[in-house]
Amino acid sequence: MSDTPSLLLYNARLVDGSAPTARDNISVLIEHGRITQVSDEAIDAPDATRLDLGGRILMPGLIDCHVHVIATTADLGANALLPDSLITARSSRIMRDMLMRGFTTVRDVGGADRGLQQAVAEGYFEGPELVICGKALSQTGGHTDYRGFYDERDDQYQTRRLGSMGRICDGGDAVRRATRQEIKAGAQFIKVMANGGVSSPSDPIDFLSYSISELEAIVGEATNAQTYVSAHLYTDQAIHRAVMAGVRSLEHCNLITPETARLAAEKGAMACPTLVTYEMLKQEGAQYGLKPDSVAKIDDVRLAGLESLKIMREAGLTMAYGSDLLGEMHRHQSEEFVIRSRVLAPHEVIRSATLDAARLLRREGDIGCVAAGARADLIVVDGNPLEDMSLLTHQGAHMSVIMQGGRMVKNHLR
Repeated sequence: MSDTPSLLLYNARLVDGSAPTARDNISVLIEHGRITQVSDEAIDAPDATRLDLGGRILMPGLIDCHVHVIATTADLGANALLPDSLITARSSRIMRDMLMRGFTTVRDVGGADRGLQQAVAEGYFEGPELVICGKALSQTGGHTDYRGFYDERDDQYQTRRLGSMGRICDGGDAVRRATRQEIKAGAQFIKVMANGGVSSPSDPIDFLSYSISELEAIVGEATNAQTYVSAHLYTDQAIHRAVMAGVRSLEHCNLITPETARLAAEKGAMACPTLVTYEMLKQEGAQYGLKPDSVAKIDDVRLAGLESLKIMREAGLTMAYGSDLLGEMHRHQSEEFVIRSRVLAPHEVIRSATLDAARLLRREGDIGCVAAGARADLIVVDGNPLEDMSLLTHQGAHMSVIMQGGRMVKNHLR
């Protein structure tokens, strides 16, 4: 089917994460890339091309709020030294594969730049819409400082490399300048490394990165620019101090306590767990280049993952969908649905990649929903994910339609 200005989808069952059951007999009218009508009654649109979904499940296009499309290998230090041209080529395939899994929007939380974003928007690369932060901010010796114990290169060696996830900046004036530079370069939010990490060499998981005053300076600059700060966090102490500094988006949060989860919810923060990455790093990280010291750190956070979901749910802390995979492990992106469904209700897991993800991106009503006025990012699933979450896995094999902005990316219902 060719793209048309007006398309009527009918005989659909709607699943968007808002309810534990599907809405039956739904019709959706799409005009010029936007949804103009949604109804459980017939829509009168005589000039529209009609597509009978045959009772299949219709969902909003999925949103992954924690990706690194430039992470073409698990060895992120080596990745930062690769030529930009090679990173670009490899990233184009990573992004295309994400789209073919049904992810029509992704938030890149370290690495991707405005050039990649524009290449996708202009159609040179096929992939999800990219929401970017530019380079994540890290202190010397923090997460994304991959120089190691004996490497004395200048700390700006990685700032302008596309394959680098972050940049190094220390002190109030330096973090303010770095924040302003990333926003000037097109960042739509700011990412800060506020805790130790698995993949970097010299920062244990419980490493507290940046002083409170530095975190507050970064949040202040982001707020001035009418945006927000996302922070890499594992330990409860790090999460607590980030929340108090005004950080809005809390990444990972594996070691959070009920008290801090309740505080975060009261302060209006949101969490973005990424459990699948620890499972895959444990199983496959070493074979794809993860250093032995990093492999040894994985269980410090992996084993607490499912319990953190329970804690955050009970505290009322909203959780968006995130995967955070690297290199060849990107293919496991959709497995996060299955992992979360071990402790959360299916519609809650789906909501994390639709309505709640859109809220984290400040895009409610535009993406992550099937509603009048929203962008026509849609997927059609053969079978009901509310009954079998694995239908959202297998590289989109169970998705008969993937639509992005009203354009058919995949259509097996011709």
